Amino acid sequence: MNIGIIGSGNMGSGLGRIWAKKGHQVIFSYSRSKDKLENLARAVPNARAGTPAEAVASSEIILISVRWADIKDALKAAGPMEGKIVIDCTNPLKEDLSGLAIGHTTSAAEEIARMVPGARVVKAFNTVFAEVYHSNSRLYGSRRPTMFYCGDDSGAKSVVSKLISDVGFEPMDSGPLKSARYLEPLAMLMIQLGYAQGMGTNIAMSLIRR
Repeated sequence: MNIGIIGSGNMGSGLGRIWAKKGHQVIFSYSRSKDKLENLARAVPNARAGTPAEAVASSEIILISVRWADIKDALKAAGPMEGKIVIDCTNPLKEDLSGLAIGHTTSAAEEIARMVPGARVVKAFNTVFAEVYHSNSRLYGSRRPTMFYCGDDSGAKSVVSKLISDVGFEPMDSGPLKSARYLEPLAMLMIQLGYAQGMGTNIAMSLIRR
């Protein structure tokens, strides 16, 4: 599949590298440094650097992985995404990381869906720290961690589920896009555990079922 990465920081670069190594064609975009994008693209097979607009034009799937404060600028640079599968891995954090800027009655995913009319938005990859994406493996012992995802388009969710498996997680369908109102606070819990509780950033969740 052709995947455009809008936001090539720690999250976007980590996921993009994994997908490129899995054989997907990846375009890295939206960075303060053009040299950084070029170096990132040269470091893995099946990857190149470009602008957000080029990433959208050349890809069926778009990953949005920018800071919440930059979302409007990033989407403006990307342009229309009608018909595209848009994966939102953002969390609407306050600048000081003290909490969520929005939540309960809406979510970052729902707001992004309003900003990109006609796109098929799926929330995923927001409940794990970037360190996990840059690790050699997503396995914790013999267990694959769970990656929750949600969206309103069943076809888009099916595609994202396969991409989640490619990264090394167990996909867990969490319902409609509205469920992002629960997944984004879950990410806030991970931040609390990782930093305030001292567990570090090489942690992940696993849903256990009988």
